[in-house]
Amino acid sequence: MLARGRADGIKQFGNTVDSVTASLAPLIAFPLVGAAWTAMNGQAEFAALGFFSRLCGVLALPLITYEFARLARRDADWMRTVAALNWSFWMLLPALLVAAALGAMAVAAGVAQTAAEQVALALLVLYLAWYQWFIVRAGLRLGMVRALLLVLLNSAAISLFSVAPLLFDQLERLLAR
Repeated sequence: MLARGRADGIKQFGNTVDSVTASLAPLIAFPLVGAAWTAMNGQAEFAALGFFSRLCGVLALPLITYEFARLARRDADWMRTVAALNWSFWMLLPALLVAAALGAMAVAAGVAQTAAEQVALALLVLYLAWYQWFIVRAGLRLGMVRALLLVLLNSAAISLFSVAPLLFDQLERLLAR
C-alpha cells in the first residue's frame, strides 16, 4: 500500500520492538553471510570490515529516525516507521526489474542503450527516494521538508557507514603498494 502512495499502509507495520527487530534481521543476516563467504575465501579482515561497516549503516537508520522523531515529538510512532523503512529496502528488487524492463523497452523503441540505462536508473533512484520519503511522512506525520531532511540524513549516514570504510581500506591497500 505504501509503495503505491497509500498512507494508511503504514498501519500494516507493528509499532513494537519485535517489529523493528524482525525488520532488522534480514538486513543483518545478508551482510553476515556475505562476510562469512568472503572470510572463507581468505579475506577475513576485509570480511570483518565489510560486515561491521554495513552493520553500522543498518543500525544508523533506527537511531537517526528515533532521534528525529523524538525532536519532532513523534517518538510514539518511530518503531512503526523504522520497521516500514527497513522493509522498504526490499522494494529495490521489484523496482529494479521494472526499471530494467522499461530500459529494455526504450532500447527496443530506438533509444540508445546508455541513455535508456541512465533514465531507468534515475527513475529507480527517484522512486526509491520518494518511497522512503512517503514512509517517513506517513509514519511520523511530518511535513514535506522535514521528511525530506530525515531521508537525506538517513541516506547520508547509511552511505557513509556502509561504503566509506571499504573505500578507505582499498585506498590504504593501494597506497601500501
